[in-house]
Amino acid sequence: QVQLVESGGGLVQAGGSLRLSCAASGVIFSINAMGWFRQVPGKQRELVATITAGGTTNYADSVKGRFTISRDNAKNTVYLQMNSLKLEDTAVYYCNAGVVYYNPSRVQSYWGQGTQVTVSS
Repeated sequence: QVQLVESGGGLVQAGGSLRLSCAASGVIFSINAMGWFRQVPGKQRELVATITAGGTTNYADSVKGRFTISRDNAKNTVYLQMNSLKLEDTAVYYCNAGVVYYNPSRVQSYWGQGTQVTVSS
């Protein structure tokens, strides 16, 4: 079983910064893509940013230029540096990882428990 543990959320003023971390633990041979998603009450969970094992990144238009996703493959950890935070960035942020298994070959998606990010005026 694989567990994802997030940290780094909290309360920050608009214009401030936060750094989220998510560490995967368990029996892991390799992880495909990792990413961050966010959700506010009453709305669907939305993609924030993803990063492949090779380092290719993808961002939601709403965070481009402000957020940076990175990963440390040796530590099975993904990070999200959030700068110039806005009120509308307030949400629960979830980490996701695609863990690769063999025999049979497949990719299993895992989610973290979520961490609250609140941006105040």
